[in-house]
Amino acid sequence: MTALFNFQSLLLAILLLICTSSYAHYVFPGIMDRNKDGVFGIFWKCARIGERLSPYVSICCVLMAISIFMGQ
Repeated sequence: MTALFNFQSLLLAILLLICTSSYAHYVFPGIMDRNKDGVFGIFWKCARIGERLSPYVSICCVLMAISIFMGQ
């Protein structure tokens, strides 16, 4: 089943996108800041979400890990 049809997989994919974008912005800030518009603007926006809401994103990552570990 794809991530689009399974809600838990969709949330996991979104969390992965947010965490990866935040890390990429930390490592390569110039590249991410140049591409604020267009298709790559999605990654910049996800990086902003990850930076500003990092405690909540961290809690969601831990809850998803527990959920997956427990077998849903």
